[in-house]
Amino acid sequence: MNTKSLITAAMALGASTAFAEPERAVSVTRASSQVATAGAPEYFTGSVKVQSRFQANSPARVGGGLVSFEPAARTAWHTHPLGQTLIVTEGAGLVQHWEGDIQKIGPGDVVWIPPGVKHWHGATSESGMSHIAIAESLDGKTVDWMEHVSDEQYGQKHGDVGE
Repeated sequence: MNTKSLITAAMALGASTAFAEPERAVSVTRASSQVATAGAPEYFTGSVKVQSRFQANSPARVGGGLVSFEPAARTAWHTHPLGQTLIVTEGAGLVQHWEGDIQKIGPGDVVWIPPGVKHWHGATSESGMSHIAIAESLDGKTVDWMEHVSDEQYGQKHGDVGE
């Protein structure tokens, strides 16, 4: 068998292997195919947009999306069974765990909320904020929603961005 035939056979074998193992293929979801949706009023106060949602296929269990809050918009109180990571991409935001102090967050800040910790997050009253939210599912569930954050709770004094 000559070199050209060997290369052709190897390429054919490689191509058939790639087609036979679709679970090993890299998947790209184009930004243009992502539909932004309004945050559901039962889970958010104010104007919130959710886009670029992603959910890994089993056995992986990570998912998330890009969430953008207009000034004073925020989530309701909620928990995550395996915790949540927030990566602030723009603006000025707030995060608070139950009975904890409100903390300001800004671009580049990474927030870790441990499993089962009751918390909320959103924009400051003066600025919008966007973050990438990442959470893992446990038995198919990534979040447990609770009551809305009251205006009184939201209006508590908070520190400077980065503190």
